Amino acid sequence: MEKTYKFCQSCGMPLKKDPEHGGTEADGSKSPRYCGYCYTDGKFKSPYMTAGEMKTLVKGKLKEMGFPGFTLWFFTMNIPKLERWKKN
Repeated sequence: MEKTYKFCQSCGMPLKKDPEHGGTEADGSKSPRYCGYCYTDGKFKSPYMTAGEMKTLVKGKLKEMGFPGFTLWFFTMNIPKLERWKKN
């Protein structure tokens, strides 16, 4: 049985907050580990992005949504530890 994830293993977003209800695999099935913003048709939408670039992107999105400074750091500090980035 495949592991169940609560957070996207690329950007860290809670998967229950994903309007797409998860990214999609090449066969069209839902990805259990990545959100629709990061992963579609079995591929990352930004395949050459680094963990550092993802942190910057997520911080910018959270700031746009009105999150205060400390939470930007808190919500992005674990991005490099997510499955997508552990291999690199």
